[in-house]
Amino acid sequence: MTALNEGWFTEVFQDQGTAFSLQVKRKLHEEQTPFQKLEIYETETFGNLMVLDGCVMLTSRDIFLYHEMMTHPALFTHRQPRKVVVIGGGDCGTLREVLRHPDVEEAWQIEIDERVTRASEKYFPELCEANDDPRANFFFGDGVQWIRDIEPDSVDVIIVDSTDPVGAAEGLFALDFYRDAMLALREGGIIVQQSESPLLHTDTIIRDIHTDMRKAGLTQVRTLPFPQPVYPTGWWSCTLGSKENPLMYFREEDADNRAFVTRYYNSGVHNGALAMPQFMVDALEDEVRPEEG
Repeated sequence: MTALNEGWFTEVFQDQGTAFSLQVKRKLHEEQTPFQKLEIYETETFGNLMVLDGCVMLTSRDIFLYHEMMTHPALFTHRQPRKVVVIGGGDCGTLREVLRHPDVEEAWQIEIDERVTRASEKYFPELCEANDDPRANFFFGDGVQWIRDIEPDSVDVIIVDSTDPVGAAEGLFALDFYRDAMLALREGGIIVQQSESPLLHTDTIIRDIHTDMRKAGLTQVRTLPFPQPVYPTGWWSCTLGSKENPLMYFREEDADNRAFVTRYYNSGVHNGALAMPQFMVDALEDEVRPEEG
């Protein structure tokens, strides 16, 4: 549920008894796309705000946290990520972070709603800086079907930069999708799934992701928490699944000597995120193998 009263945009999380508000200057854009209601606001302190169907998607001020953690831990864990696929991510920020890696030869963004990308190009141009990179490819359509149809053993990293697991995004959190992703990944491949709030969803969504990834054949699964002020509880996560590579180890020297600037990610943050809070370890103990800690 959302409300816009006296210059404040408020997203109410009724089932949690909480709400999140941002003071807004004005509404910049509103449209009903073929898939959802899209709104853009200018806020007083968080830059531009994107809202889909009443839910906060991103702000200019803090989205770097999400994009960097959805991208760099996986790409610095994979031995040589050459082909990367982003499912969702219509704001293009995750694609931008992927293409900062010089080893990446080909990147695909598969987004169901082209209007999200076009609005981002206008209102979040900094996130779309890599859209003209010759390595960038775009497909506007169903990501579940795209992964199902792709050639087996052809992708190194799949990043599922999706909305919450409802509606069109529900199929991206399903066992069948992970099985299709498993087939699409090359040896040593990694899938990254945005996995909601550790505080709210460890016993439900995160646990289900661990279970389904393992059923699909991903032998290593790990959830990395990180801060995200505009999302419920201000704490978010991504979950990595790997065919073979141990996820507790990454190319730390390469991360330290990265040839690009980050605002949040570094090797220390990466190591810290690998240490799951005790309540998550306890909740996921049946899903965490001894070699993963």
